[in-house]
Amino acid sequence: MTPAEAFDLSLSVAAHVASMARSHEHPVGRVTSDLLGLGDEITWRASHFGVPWRLTSRITAFDRPNRFIDEQVRGPFHRFHHEHLFEPIDGGSRMTDIVEFEAPAGWLGRFAERFVLASYIRALIEERNRFLAAR
Repeated sequence: MTPAEAFDLSLSVAAHVASMARSHEHPVGRVTSDLLGLGDEITWRASHFGVPWRLTSRITAFDRPNRFIDEQVRGPFHRFHHEHLFEPIDGGSRMTDIVEFEAPAGWLGRFAERFVLASYIRALIEERNRFLAAR
């Protein structure tokens, strides 16, 4: 898969829904296109830890086919910033995710970040990337 193909697949609403089937993640409200672009906002509903969540993210940076950033604008985190990087390697692509987040609730949130959320989010991203790579 070329970086451009990986980039587009990473912005596909349908691919996101398919890759996150385990957490029943799906868009809430009207989605006007399968491919998200700069400035687009989408609200996701999912179930994590047996709890229903809503998170609205916005594409805040867009440099096809090299990089894009999505950031939470409403949701459970105090801050959530996800940078997606794409580079060509050996006839394929390397996808790199840089995720920075802060949980709410002060010291309790920092405890949850360190002992629960960091590994959970890493596993979600890895699961999603395995799905994308198999396409």
